[in-house]
Amino acid sequence: MTIRFDKLGVVIAALAAYGAFLAPFATFRANRIVPGQARSILEALPETAGPLLLAILVLATFVALFRTPLVLRLAASVVTLVAVALLIGVAGTFLTPAGNTFARVSPASGFWILIFAFTLLLADVLTRLDLSPWARMGVLVVAALAIGLLLISGRWDSLSILKEYYNRADSFWAEGSKHVTLALGSLLAAVIVGLPLGILCHRVESLRAGVLNVLNIIQTIPSIALFGLLIAPLGWVALHVPGAAALGIRGIGTAPAFVALFLYSLLPVVANTVVGLAGVPRAANDAARGMGMTDRQRLFGVEFPLAFPVILTGIRIVLVQNIGLATIAALIGGGGFGVFVFQGVGQTAMDLVLLGAMPTVALAFAAAIILDAVIEMTATKRRVETA
Repeated sequence: MTIRFDKLGVVIAALAAYGAFLAPFATFRANRIVPGQARSILEALPETAGPLLLAILVLATFVALFRTPLVLRLAASVVTLVAVALLIGVAGTFLTPAGNTFARVSPASGFWILIFAFTLLLADVLTRLDLSPWARMGVLVVAALAIGLLLISGRWDSLSILKEYYNRADSFWAEGSKHVTLALGSLLAAVIVGLPLGILCHRVESLRAGVLNVLNIIQTIPSIALFGLLIAPLGWVALHVPGAAALGIRGIGTAPAFVALFLYSLLPVVANTVVGLAGVPRAANDAARGMGMTDRQRLFGVEFPLAFPVILTGIRIVLVQNIGLATIAALIGGGGFGVFVFQGVGQTAMDLVLLGAMPTVALAFAAAIILDAVIEMTATKRRVETA
């Protein structure tokens, strides 16, 4: 019998071995800002839990390393992720002295490497299973529910990131609301402006190169620089235009952040609209003309529906991009999860940084999965309709 290694499994096994045996699993600090003391799995967990976790990791690593059935690989990834997620909470309780409210326990590099390794294994399995769009969104819902139950259960309450959250629970949800509003609001504005502009660029070829070049130049400006460039003109508008300040337009705050995100969003929307419309088969247009359709009827009845999957791809790019860029808005008083990121950097409190970074990553990841599924369903529907 020939033993066959899985190519990706070799990488996963190397990451898992390093995370389990060489990297620290948890970090203990006497308070939130002093340097931490690294703890391995056996040092961070109770007497029976440490060896149990190592045994699970070793078995899952062997499953990943060799070409094993997909069902077994799926079970190994899920069981390992659940075990690591639950036992880091146990480590928090175990390492925190009784009655000590100042001590902080944080997941260390080994924890994150193990999470990454077995999430990679899970993603590989789901890709090989070739799940339908609805099934992929179902997996996302199950994962979100599992994380929600973990947080609600109190298993992680002893970890520093949850202590940071409980100290800022009200502001966390307020800043989260600002973050989502900035990302979705700028996307909506870009769609309202970008779709007609893209249609115009498609129809009037002489405008296309100039408009796309201008939008390309805007896209190359670093986000912090663009936020800074908008402070002066918006400040002037707030001072000299009656009613502008009452509407919230000022040099710092939400207004420049919104405008910057809107400007960054225009290129993907306009470019994908042009590409999508240009990709409509000539035969479809000829058939529409033969049926006596006007230009307007052809645009909304034939061209736009066929181009919609490509246009939706541009919207997906914008949404994921804006969720990430909205973090920078905190630098100019725009709010969002970036508030916690920059507070944490200023205070050398990495758990506070994670409190802002992790929801941002989760939102971007969820948005990408949902819109990818919608794009695939839309493209499949169009292929069926045109077959």
